[in-house]
Amino acid sequence: MAPYIREQIDKLSQPGEAVASHYAVCYMWGTAGILYNRAFVPDSDATSWECLWDKKYAGKILMKDSYRDAYGTAVIYAHAQELAEGKTTVEALMNDYSPRAMEIAEQYLKALKPNISGWEADFGKEMMTKNKAYLNMTWSGDAIWAIEEASAVGVDLDYTVPKEGSNIWYDGWVIPKYAKNTKAASYFINFMCRSDIALRNMDFCGYVSSIATPEVQEAKTDTTLDYYSDLSYFFGPGADSIQIDKIQYPDRKVVERCAMIRDFGDKTRDVLDIWSRIKGDNLGAGITILIFVVVGLMSGWMIYKRWERYKRRQLQRRRSRRKKTRGGR
Repeated sequence: MAPYIREQIDKLSQPGEAVASHYAVCYMWGTAGILYNRAFVPDSDATSWECLWDKKYAGKILMKDSYRDAYGTAVIYAHAQELAEGKTTVEALMNDYSPRAMEIAEQYLKALKPNISGWEADFGKEMMTKNKAYLNMTWSGDAIWAIEEASAVGVDLDYTVPKEGSNIWYDGWVIPKYAKNTKAASYFINFMCRSDIALRNMDFCGYVSSIATPEVQEAKTDTTLDYYSDLSYFFGPGADSIQIDKIQYPDRKVVERCAMIRDFGDKTRDVLDIWSRIKGDNLGAGITILIFVVVGLMSGWMIYKRWERYKRRQLQRRRSRRKKTRGGR
């Protein structure tokens, strides 16, 4: 496992306990950023989270259905100026669960809501490849898949981590303390961490393994690329200028403006309440009024039709009685 990844995992260590990397092994890792359609969104717009709040893209934006990422994105964008001036950090902002921070996150997410055409867990990739959405706040692995699929049908997609910063995440393997066969679990984790298996896994899913062996570096190096990245933080000192996919393996400068989201702890319920209010309030005032008007008109029409039927029946009954009366005479 890359020393950089081990350091990040160890940040989760608790006082008085063994360091986290002693019992958690990173599986895949990546960033959260913006997948965008270059035919409709200029590269310059996609460099900032501001594009998600831009009204000109309203109805063409998808967001991951992830309250953690949404919260982090909102507070980062809300403090873009302070970040640019060096007055705060991405890590401090994304892990600030004070009442004021939550208030700001909710305010900005509600302002973003009218622009969003959908909250997605997986369908965003396909929507982007079909030109049905222009912007998608997503994860790097999903972006790789979408870019490759879109390229096959002539759609030009790209992915970037906004200049303000973002979430960098790490999936991990752990063995539960109640596991009955820890030896088999250990063998499985070791198998998944083999260079050849990690490479096959990456090629299949588009995400990036934490394994940083020379074999992985050599296999992922692509001399056809027209740019170089500093991956010395990941592969070691000799990898400070290599040709490698910048979405799968972000340059050092990108990583330095990202941070890991910690567990919300006892504030989880409060953040989930915010998320419920944001997603539950799906209708704007105008739409709500329109729905009430339509329902009112439909109800009125139904009452009118029933009244018409009632009058027709009454008329038929009167006519029937008259005929009977005449026949009796």
